[in-house]
Amino acid sequence: MFETIRNAWKIADLRKKLLYTLMIIIIFRIGAAIPVPFLDATVLQEFTQTQSGSLLGFIDLFSGGAFSHATIFAMSISPYITSSIVIQLLTVAIPALERMQKEGEEGRKRLQKITRYTTIILALIQATAFYFLLRNLGASTGSAGVDAVLYTDGLEGLFVAVIIIACFTAGTAFIVWLGDRISEKGLGNGISIILFAGILSRGPSAFMTLWQYIQLALQGDSKYFFLVPMVVLVFLALIVGIIIMTNAERRIPVQYAKRQVGRKMYGGQSSHIPIKVNMSGVMPVIFASSILALPGTIKAFLPIAQGGMADKILSIFNYNSMFYAILYFLLIIAFNYFYVAIQYNPMEIANNLRKNNGAVPGIRPGKPTTDFISKIINRITLVGALCLGVIAVLPIVLGAVSGIGIALGGTSIIIVVGVALDTMRSMESQMMMRHYKGFLE
Repeated sequence: MFETIRNAWKIADLRKKLLYTLMIIIIFRIGAAIPVPFLDATVLQEFTQTQSGSLLGFIDLFSGGAFSHATIFAMSISPYITSSIVIQLLTVAIPALERMQKEGEEGRKRLQKITRYTTIILALIQATAFYFLLRNLGASTGSAGVDAVLYTDGLEGLFVAVIIIACFTAGTAFIVWLGDRISEKGLGNGISIILFAGILSRGPSAFMTLWQYIQLALQGDSKYFFLVPMVVLVFLALIVGIIIMTNAERRIPVQYAKRQVGRKMYGGQSSHIPIKVNMSGVMPVIFASSILALPGTIKAFLPIAQGGMADKILSIFNYNSMFYAILYFLLIIAFNYFYVAIQYNPMEIANNLRKNNGAVPGIRPGKPTTDFISKIINRITLVGALCLGVIAVLPIVLGAVSGIGIALGGTSIIIVVGVALDTMRSMESQMMMRHYKGFLE
C-alpha cells in the first residue's frame, strides 16, 4: 500500500488528485468542528455516551464525533446512505427506475439526481426530529445573545428551530457535494472517502482507551497484561480476515463457441464469471445495525419510565447483550441473502451467456445453467454471510468478555478496510493506464 502511494506521488496528475482529496478531507474535518448556534454541546455529549447501540450512536460514529459535539456536520452522510438504500430497493419494485438503471451512463446520472433530491428531503426530516430531541434534552440554549426585541414570544423559538434545522440540513448537503468533488477530481469514491475519514477520526480515542487499560496493568491490575494484547491481536486478525474475504472469489468457467462472420472466425476462447465471496459488501451490516438500533432510538426519543415493562423490553436490545449479538448475527445472514437476491439474477446471467454463444462446460444452456449458477451463488452467499456475521459480532463478544470498550467495532473496520482496498485498486488502475505503452511496442 505504501509503495503504491509512493509511486502515485511521483506522477504529477495523480499527485494533484491525492492533494485534492486530502484538501477535501481537511475541509470535512474543519466543518466537523464548527458548532451549530443555540446548542449546548456538553448536554449532547453526555446523552450520546449512553447511546452506543442506537441509531444516534451510529450517526456519531459515522460523523467522526460531529454529532456529539453539535456541529454543522452532525448528521454526516446518514441521510444519503438511507436515500441510496431506498432508491436501490425501489429500482427492483418500480419498472421505470429499473429501466433507468439499464440505460447506461445517462440513466445512472438521472438516478443519482433522484438520490440527491431524496437525500435533501430525508435530511430535512431527520434534522427536524433531531431538533425536537435536542429541545427535549435541554440542549437548546435559546436565543442567548440575540436581540430580544426582534425575536420575542413564539417567533424566538421559531427562529432558533429554523437556524438549527437549516444548519443540520445544509451540512449534509455540503458533505454530499464534497463527496461528488472527490469522485470527479480526486481519487476513489467520494462518499466512501468521507465516511472513511469520519470513522478513522475515532481512532485516537480507541488508542487512548487502550492506553488507559495499559496504565491500569502497570498499576498492578495484572489481567490487562493478557486482555490488551488479546484485543489488539483480534483486531489485527479481523483486518486480515476482511482483506481475504474482500478479495476472495469463486470463478465459474465459461467456454464461448466459435462462430464465423464473413471470412473471420470469432469466439472459441475460455473465460470465467467471478462470484465474490462478499458480494453485498457492508450493506447487510448497515441494514442489521439500523433495524436493531430502532429500540434504542425509541427509548431515546420517548419518555419511558425506568424499570417499567417497556423499559425492560427495550433493554433486551442493549448493544452489549448476548441477545443483541445473536440477533445481529442472524439478521446479517438474512439481509445478505436478501441483498444478493435483488442484485444478482441467475436467469439474466444465463440468458446473457446464451446470447453471446457462451456456456458453462458440462452444463446445458437455459434452465440447467440458471440452476447451476443459483446453487453456486447460494453457497458463496452463505460463506460470505457467515464471515461477515463473525467479523461484525466478534468485537461485541470480545468487549462483553474482556470488559474493554473500543470505539471502533466490526462495522467500522469493514468499512475502513473496504474503502482503503477500493482506493488502492483505483490508484493502481490509474497508474497502469498511465504506464500503458500500447499494442505497437
